[in-house]
Amino acid sequence: MNPEVAVPQRPRLALIRREWLLLVSIATSVVFLLFGEVFFGLLANPIWLAVIFVWLFSVVLGSALSVVRHADHLAEQLGEPYGTLILTLAITSIEVMAITAVMRHGESNPTLVRDTLFAVVMIILNGMVGLSLLMGGWRRHEQHHNLQGANAYLGVIVPLATLSMIMPNFTHPTNGPPYSPVQQTVLAFISVGLYGVFLTLQTGRHRGFFIDDAGEAAGGHGRTTEGPLWPPVILLVAYMALVVFLVEQLAAPIDYFIETLRAPAALGGVVMAVLVATPEAISAVRASVANHLQRSVNIFLGSVLSTIGLTVPAMLVISHLTGHPVVLGLERTDAVMLILTLALSIITFASGRTHLMQGAVHLVLFVAYFLLIFEV
Repeated sequence: MNPEVAVPQRPRLALIRREWLLLVSIATSVVFLLFGEVFFGLLANPIWLAVIFVWLFSVVLGSALSVVRHADHLAEQLGEPYGTLILTLAITSIEVMAITAVMRHGESNPTLVRDTLFAVVMIILNGMVGLSLLMGGWRRHEQHHNLQGANAYLGVIVPLATLSMIMPNFTHPTNGPPYSPVQQTVLAFISVGLYGVFLTLQTGRHRGFFIDDAGEAAGGHGRTTEGPLWPPVILLVAYMALVVFLVEQLAAPIDYFIETLRAPAALGGVVMAVLVATPEAISAVRASVANHLQRSVNIFLGSVLSTIGLTVPAMLVISHLTGHPVVLGLERTDAVMLILTLALSIITFASGRTHLMQGAVHLVLFVAYFLLIFEV
């Protein structure tokens, strides 16, 4: 074999092995583009319903993980503040696209945005935080993080979560929970404004609040790396385009399961939240196990903040453009769970030190949230 011919093929083979999921996603998209109506006509069969859901959910989740991976590569190359912006916009875009697809597909589901936001907060602040602190505390007696950074996150998360998911129930007590159009506009400006101020603080004068004692940069992207930008940009756009199409297909089995089989409506929000939270959950748990708790704090608190600060305004705008109503106020049980979770989070991160017991308590609240979904 001529070595001059074999050498140029090695990078291509390595790229194919590394991005095999792109080929799977493309093949899945082509199959559902050509035969989607046939597959969706089989949803009445429980086995086919399960197969189609697991197939689409797995491919969408894998594509979402790849989006985050390539956004992370761009973040390392560009540094701050662009790294934080790319990661945040990538995750938020996936969430907005997923919610919009389910909203448009079946019958009107005005509580989907609320259920998804609440599910993201519960999964991250209880499930992800609990697992990270439990696994980190299991290996070490205590772990340390920057107290000022956690306070900065929670100082924005608490008011935005309250204004978005609790306050709507008290603005129109006789006419139902929705905000009026004027109140929705004000909420959107408040959310974007506070997130913008926080981002300025995180990447500017108070960047040290989000760095641990070893000098780790906030979000893990303080350093820059050399290399061309176009490969991760092209792959990021390709995976995002596939997520947009495939999540539209995923909406069909989700809607069938909720509307036809009368499953709890909140399960739709849980599915959307898992798609959003899983990529960052993996990174947060790995960082905690490696004793980089500050990075875990930046990941899970930053994810909650971006979800509330950016997804809420985006979905309110889409609601006005599409005419689909959005209900933000939580039910009584969920409102109590949200308040309890926020209070526990403040206590957990109040000292700058965490241990195993705190992780166990957060996981108990996560189990309670999941059980309450099936409350009759």
